[in-house]
Amino acid sequence: MDWNWRKEHLDLVLVPSGLLIMFGYHLFLLYRYQRIPHKTTIGYENHFNVAWIERIMQVEAKDRGQALSVISSNITAATSLSSISLVLSSLIGTWIGSSTENIFTSNLVYGNTSPSVVSIKYITLLSCFLVAFACFVQTARLFVHANFLISMPNCKIPLSYIEKPVTTASAFWSIGIRALYFAIILLLWIFGPIPMFVSSVIMVVTLHILDSNSTELHEFQPTPSDNSFDKIGKEMTAVTRGYWTP
Repeated sequence: MDWNWRKEHLDLVLVPSGLLIMFGYHLFLLYRYQRIPHKTTIGYENHFNVAWIERIMQVEAKDRGQALSVISSNITAATSLSSISLVLSSLIGTWIGSSTENIFTSNLVYGNTSPSVVSIKYITLLSCFLVAFACFVQTARLFVHANFLISMPNCKIPLSYIEKPVTTASAFWSIGIRALYFAIILLLWIFGPIPMFVSSVIMVVTLHILDSNSTELHEFQPTPSDNSFDKIGKEMTAVTRGYWTP
């Protein structure tokens, strides 16, 4: 009786602990981003995004084809991930509607295998994929809006009009990726609370390494023009002047 009690209540200890570790780390990451953004990868990438927008808007609209290609690549990536999240959500929804008598409720899973707990596992996993889907859809929408603004001809557009959708799209992208990270540990919860807790610890350690930045922010200054034809023209003008000078 004591063995069954420990096995069934293991989820009550390890699962909240794993989720607390994940949520606690992301609150710590948000605090670091608000106080010292240059020490985080998110702030580092946002710095590059703003510098990229400033340089792109200095170019005429007809010469911004390369910028539109970059935006289109981001739209394609967001659309692909949103499609994957939607497909996985559909599969999980179908799985919930099917019989729960499968390998995940067998004795191979060390933890609570009651139908109610199994349903909670699937529902939380489904919620993560739906959040990821919504975030990636918003990412694509904002990049499309930025695409329209960048390609607008014969109009001087304030930089803030483009910086806001691009940085917001990057934020939605980050949230969508984090939702997939949560989905990974919840997916391992299906195999038991122990794999879920271990994966949470490993995930936090890995994310702390990936989210930390030690590279100094570079101030992107425009390079001096180096047009060879202008140099040749200046040299010919100097020679001509020297030739006709008495």
